[in-house]
Amino acid sequence: MKKPAWVIEKEKARRAERSETLWLFGLHAVRDALMNTARDKRRLVVTRNAADRLGDAIAASGLPPEIVDPRKFDVPLDPASVHQGAALEVRPLDWGETRGLCAPEGGAGLVVLLDRVSDPHNVGAILRSAEVFGARAVIATQRHAAPETGALAKTASGALERQPYLRVRNLAEEMAVLQSLGYLLIGLDGAAEQGLDQALASVPPGPVGLVLGAEGPGLRDKTRESCDLLARIPAAGAFGSLNVSNAAAVALYAARCAQPVTGQ
Repeated sequence: MKKPAWVIEKEKARRAERSETLWLFGLHAVRDALMNTARDKRRLVVTRNAADRLGDAIAASGLPPEIVDPRKFDVPLDPASVHQGAALEVRPLDWGETRGLCAPEGGAGLVVLLDRVSDPHNVGAILRSAEVFGARAVIATQRHAAPETGALAKTASGALERQPYLRVRNLAEEMAVLQSLGYLLIGLDGAAEQGLDQALASVPPGPVGLVLGAEGPGLRDKTRESCDLLARIPAAGAFGSLNVSNAAAVALYAARCAQPVTGQ
């Protein structure tokens, strides 16, 4: 018998809703998400041992846990995922828009922009560094960039719940928004003539945006053209390079030391 139209529509809506959720896993990532009142939490699956270790966070969240046998951890995760007996289904976070979130305070601000950085482990590590050094946001594109995933959240070790991660349609347009707010945008480019320390010393104090491209391709032409300055991280030897997450950490530290960010 053919299903009624309303049943078909309801099933479609449920499938659409499921596609808009993701599974976080690992004790640290799950604990921080449970404690985040801004996070829309749907389903918590834990082993008895994990439930005991997360007891305070589970109680604070008000979400009833599903206690499962460790041998039957029936959650749609990659088999290689180290879940530590804890998985949480959530909706992606909504941090708002660049203009409101990144508005400088007292003439200060620090932002990271990622041009097609698609490895979730790199983005997770960048979120950790961004939180440590007080960045207002990490901004990436909706396409060809790492989305919120369990792997990203686990690498971020809780920073995903606290450090704004914006996914935008057009990176060049968001760069223009930041420039209208007074940000100086410095693109990291290994072929640039000046070092990052020289670039930072040559500009007056004010909000700074650090723009990093994917390993290998680097910054796209449009992104490079949209930067105010290009700079490189000097290497001590004739050959040497950092992966994008390490480069972001070094650049954030340099920008923080050169132009201390206050009011965050």
